Amino acid sequence: MLPTTPSPQDDIEQAERILRRGREVTRRIQQAQAQVAEVTGRAENADGTVRAVSDGRGVITALTLDPRALRLGRAALGEQVTAVLRRAQHDAERQAAEIVDDALADTADLPRPLDESFIRERLGQIARELL
Repeated sequence: MLPTTPSPQDDIEQAERILRRGREVTRRIQQAQAQVAEVTGRAENADGTVRAVSDGRGVITALTLDPRALRLGRAALGEQVTAVLRRAQHDAERQAAEIVDDALADTADLPRPLDESFIRERLGQIARELL
């Protein structure tokens, strides 16, 4: 016995499931975007005289230099500032990546889209059943 072609109602229900799941994923991605916007990466040097803050996109939002840091000299201070800035950005990047990875994991079970091949396959099933 040949398998029966799903009914138009079955196809409608499948399309509704796909749309529902698409909306859920869209909401999850929007939540992730909002969470990334709230990310704050922080870093400081060993003695706490150079501190930096970065947002979730890697933009430095704060740099604090304790007056004691100025005693390091230009070259050493430049190295300290550069290292702290990079660590703050890396911290923010790591947090943002975790949020994005979690959101993308929620998309792993998305159903196959209803494309041209789906329609062709369905029409082929109907034609075979008519013969």
